[in-house]
Amino acid sequence: MSTDGTLEISGDTSTLRFERRLAHPVERVWSALTDPDEIEAWLAHAELDLVQGGRVELRWLNTDEDGNTAIARGTVSQLDPPRLLELDTDIHGVLRWELEPDGDATELTFTVVNAMPEEYRTKVIAGWHVHLDFLADWLEGERVDWPNWPKDRWDAIHDRYVATLA
Repeated sequence: MSTDGTLEISGDTSTLRFERRLAHPVERVWSALTDPDEIEAWLAHAELDLVQGGRVELRWLNTDEDGNTAIARGTVSQLDPPRLLELDTDIHGVLRWELEPDGDATELTFTVVNAMPEEYRTKVIAGWHVHLDFLADWLEGERVDWPNWPKDRWDAIHDRYVATLA
């Protein structure tokens, strides 16, 4: 299974989709997606009220090229533990994680639906790709060192998406 994401565009809406097989049971992956201490290890500082309609705030701990930090605010729009988590956020749109058991492993489907200007599409898909790589790393015990995050990994992934999506 390829770890690369796919991009579909319909009008102003972009849909990114990733499918990953994670070598950990659903309950372990669910914890990494919903426990704020674990979320910070691979994605962002998280404040999460894990109930339908609950509040979420994700504050990225790395910065963009201009030194800006992204903060996404929103709500838990769908919740079916430990199989489905969907967040409706202001800047990243709808973020949906679906988990299916596969023996001792988990099939993860991650979808992002958002209005993305064309010039940001490859950056966004590369960003989510590397975060899902960081999730897999975290499940193996490797936490991202956010002040020194491996931007070179993102650069290589971004270059690949620029080449394939052009």
